[in-house]
Amino acid sequence: MKCPHCGIWFHDEIEVKELDRDVDGQWGVLTRKCAKCRRLILGVAIIKLTEIPQPSWEKKPKRYHWRPSGEEVLARPRKPISRDPVPTEVPDAFANDYREACLVLSDSPQASAALSRRCLQHILREKAGGKRRNLTEEIRAARDAGLPAHIADVLDEVRAIGNFAAHPEKDERTGEIVPVEPAEADHNLDVIEALFDHFFVQPAKTKKRREALNRKLAAVGKRPLGDGRAEKADDSSVAATGPTPDAD
Repeated sequence: MKCPHCGIWFHDEIEVKELDRDVDGQWGVLTRKCAKCRRLILGVAIIKLTEIPQPSWEKKPKRYHWRPSGEEVLARPRKPISRDPVPTEVPDAFANDYREACLVLSDSPQASAALSRRCLQHILREKAGGKRRNLTEEIRAARDAGLPAHIADVLDEVRAIGNFAAHPEKDERTGEIVPVEPAEADHNLDVIEALFDHFFVQPAKTKKRREALNRKLAAVGKRPLGDGRAEKADDSSVAATGPTPDAD
């Protein structure tokens, strides 16, 4: 199944525990644990006793176990994550806040935006310019450190939305609290995905390609490439003397 916490597919093994009976039948609690994120998945469903298959040649008494027979209702998490899994290149220190922001998006855009803002600040402080007095200065430092303009530009939008989530502000004209709309909180997640790709996914892909190329260069006796800097092959003697003349 696809884990509703982290979005990764895994082979699930269901444990069923009796709960109670009503006019609809016997209810039970279904438990699983994701092999990737190690979080429990809890569901509730109508269950029934099902015979456990066994070889025809065995003379043992029939055995039964409880199995779900109706639609399962998730209890934890209450709703599955609605986005693609976080790339494996992203460390859990950054991915966990993002996952939580995804899970609470439909229930509380404000809470989702606050988690997104924290995730964003964590990325900027660790990967682009370090800690500053506020998010505005951290975005400016990230831009100065070489953050692509198309990402830096939308960070200002996240900063404004994030401020409403963490410190509710009033509209200057009406004095009313400005809420965070679901579309705005969802936009925050889009921006974080772009940061994940820029800071973690693409560097990992570049490193993998360079390592593959270096293996090929080593196989033909050429010097490997450095970290992002192509090094010239040691052919100075050819450059100085020209190609070796033919024997005849």
